[in-house]
Amino acid sequence: MTPSSDFATLYQELILDHAGAGEGRGETTGFQPQSHQVNPTCGDEITLGVRLIGDRIDEVRWHGHGCAISQASASLLTGLVAGSSIAEARELLARFREVMRSRGTLELDEATFGDAVALNGVSRYVARVKCAMLAWVALEDALDHAPDA
Repeated sequence: MTPSSDFATLYQELILDHAGAGEGRGETTGFQPQSHQVNPTCGDEITLGVRLIGDRIDEVRWHGHGCAISQASASLLTGLVAGSSIAEARELLARFREVMRSRGTLELDEATFGDAVALNGVSRYVARVKCAMLAWVALEDALDHAPDA
């Protein structure tokens, strides 16, 4: 195996691990604000809830169904934004969106995004970008509806 195929295999395994284990996967009852999003193209669906303490994201929970990319992206997002301020989460969201829309010309920074760099390759497949973005759009919508956001 070449180094690039080793990384591709590692990233595929990481995506499958997060899709299966799903950090933050669980009931969203009592989490406010919430957002429910659907990708009509493929049927991926997510409900994401945020527990805020002041202007900080204390915890993110989500449940839904869909492809491995959408489920892994929700799991990876959960670990990235928990403990961050709303402003920091919005900055991560903007950068993630920019990379996903780049059609492979930009990549997520590993120091900032950690394991989420496994999603870098998704940006080359326009049909899959919506899958990766679903949880992030849900987070954005939830934060848009947060009091004093």
